[in-house]
Amino acid sequence: MKIPKRLQPLVDDGLVDEVISQLMSGKEAAVYIVRCGPEIRCAKVYKEANKRSFKQAVLYQEGRKVRNSRRARAMEKGSKFGRNEQEYTWQTAEVDALYRLANADVRVPQAYGCIDGVLLMELITDGEGNVAPRLNDISLSVDQALQHHAVVMQYVTRMLCVGLVHGDLSEFNVLVDENGPVIIDLPQAIDAAANNNAQGMLERDINNITSYYALHAPQLHDSQYAKEIWAMYENGELHPEVELTGQFEENTQAADVDVVLQVIEAAWNEEQEHQQRLRGDEVPTVSGS
Repeated sequence: MKIPKRLQPLVDDGLVDEVISQLMSGKEAAVYIVRCGPEIRCAKVYKEANKRSFKQAVLYQEGRKVRNSRRARAMEKGSKFGRNEQEYTWQTAEVDALYRLANADVRVPQAYGCIDGVLLMELITDGEGNVAPRLNDISLSVDQALQHHAVVMQYVTRMLCVGLVHGDLSEFNVLVDENGPVIIDLPQAIDAAANNNAQGMLERDINNITSYYALHAPQLHDSQYAKEIWAMYENGELHPEVELTGQFEENTQAADVDVVLQVIEAAWNEEQEHQQRLRGDEVPTVSGS
């Protein structure tokens, strides 16, 4: 096929030997199957900001760290240089996430680097060497759905353990090869500790993917994995090999109003006594009757 303009520099530099075909075109990128020496890989060409249809991208960029303070200030001001830097940060976020998740034993495509807005990475294939299907393109038995869902929940947990939330997880962002699920599409991955939207996005990710698996395994409908995982994360109890149950009990115990009022009264009296000592005079205290 004709070499796309954005891939021509990689061909000129010898990083790509042949562009075989276009695999897909999505909301933030177009993906091509390419040959790099003897290996068949894929090249993800990120669309420019004004051509992407990814909604509310600013929510995903909150909390992303930029090591260079000059670049950070430029991004805050929204200058041309700052916008370019913001675009660079968006494009490199996925390759950074892929390296981190691979090290955390999350199955993701192997990354080979991001050059001028083009991410070279492993092409996930099935047992016959064909492009692996997305989750939404396959049929699952009840047992397969339960098994695959458990694997994806483990991956979500491991992602959170290294501080990442996918942010757009669904049946369209999971490939299935002969060894099971593979997580893809991570340019919007967020920093769980630095992004105020992390909890909501994690819950949306888990609920979306669980709802899909529940189409094949209805017993998943009433599970509470999102709340269970986030509660353990907040309490410092989450670790990569944690055993999840999918159960979570809300704390519905009503606050004891009398106890709360007593605590407020005690704090008020303590402050008044402190002020009294500072002034050397007497200040009346509140007495509950």
